[in-house]
Amino acid sequence: MAKRMVKKILTVLKVISMIKLANAPCSWGVLEFDLEGKLAPYGKVLDEMRATGYQGTELGDWGFLPSQPNRLSQNLSKRDLDLIGAFVPVNLKNSNTHLKGLTYALKVAGLMYYAGYEHAKIVLSDDNGAEEERVTNAGKITPDMGLNSNSWEIFAEGVNKIAYAVNEAYGLQTVFHHHCAGYVETPDEIHTLLEYTDKGLVGLCLDTGHYCYGGGDPIAALTRYNERIWHIHLKDFDIEVAKKARLNQWGYFKSVQNGIFCELGKGTVNFKKFIDVLKAYNYSGWAVVEQDVLPGMGNPKQCAQSNREYLKGLGL
Repeated sequence: MAKRMVKKILTVLKVISMIKLANAPCSWGVLEFDLEGKLAPYGKVLDEMRATGYQGTELGDWGFLPSQPNRLSQNLSKRDLDLIGAFVPVNLKNSNTHLKGLTYALKVAGLMYYAGYEHAKIVLSDDNGAEEERVTNAGKITPDMGLNSNSWEIFAEGVNKIAYAVNEAYGLQTVFHHHCAGYVETPDEIHTLLEYTDKGLVGLCLDTGHYCYGGGDPIAALTRYNERIWHIHLKDFDIEVAKKARLNQWGYFKSVQNGIFCELGKGTVNFKKFIDVLKAYNYSGWAVVEQDVLPGMGNPKQCAQSNREYLKGLGL
């Protein structure tokens, strides 16, 4: 009996050790959108990220962190931070923008590869925020606002091409990040995207906050798509802000400004259950804490610390 208990504890500890925690520049207001507001210098962001207990970071918007491989690796290494991925938004609905997106993805992948982060992932996404209808109706998308079958074929072809090129050139994996204010937001849209794309080339970056915002249950998604989930974003979602957004007809950016992505544990995501399911599937990889804020908004270091302490209480 005692031996079985010890073995069980060691197994659990082994699984826990496989899940490493990172944060991302978006938690400090570094977003891919052209927004007003002052950003903290990258050195301060990295220092605060490390000081609050995280082991890694994503790249953030191109040019925020150094874009020379040696400088990038030096800045991360001296803070004992790993680089685990980079968010790459591409206009995938239009075939004439695929080459531009592929070129950009290869540039980002090359930076990470030559900086020594061959395990980092391309976190591919739609060009979120580009279509006014999707921005205005984030969190309340109806089927008539989505892509038709021809557009889905074009969209998925772009995803597959980029994933193949990145893997062929550098051996890096690509995961697709569903995102509000883009064309892959709702659970149905995410399912369609996964059906259309190559399961050997394209994984899913499951973002708990965006999945809730898009009208779904992230635990159900984790159960349904566990074999396709190669990357995790831990983000909470404030349902009360969402209700106000619907009542006042706020768009995506106004909702973010009003705190729709709150500190972990203060929203509707059941992180305890989510992490239990993650462990049950023996997830081995990074979980990235994200609390998207607009530039200059709030106290990112304090939020990062609170989020880290909250996850410690859940065994991470």
